[in-house]
Amino acid sequence: MADEVGKVGVDWVGNDIMIDAIKDPKVDGVTCHVAYFDRSIIDRLHKGNWFEDPSDSSISCRQTGPITIGDIDMGEGGEEVFKQGLSLIWKKQVVNRIYDKKNETLIYLSHSRQVQNGSAKMSVTTVPLYGQNVVWTKGKPQ
Repeated sequence: MADEVGKVGVDWVGNDIMIDAIKDPKVDGVTCHVAYFDRSIIDRLHKGNWFEDPSDSSISCRQTGPITIGDIDMGEGGEEVFKQGLSLIWKKQVVNRIYDKKNETLIYLSHSRQVQNGSAKMSVTTVPLYGQNVVWTKGKPQ
């Protein structure tokens, strides 16, 4: 689901900051750009932690076309829009979408999910819908 749109080298051992573009599968017209750290083989060998990347990430979502909202989860926890592995098995980078009905805003949260020792590292962005010509395929929530 993610398209790599940028890759910035940050040091001589090959560590990079990756930037992916992610289209929300249930909200046409919204694109999120997520930046995360990709550790090189040299860095993994030097530091000994072979199987995972850091939990840090940054996210920015914007309207990139006419907005059409499908059948999205309206619950407080929202729903998962995207995930990718940050470790061999246990750690995932996740993007959740939450609809703030009172403020007519889509909230996107980027964070890591781990089996244990969860991380408080997160990033949040919003896409305001107020005053926009938004199409709700299941009807606008009341």
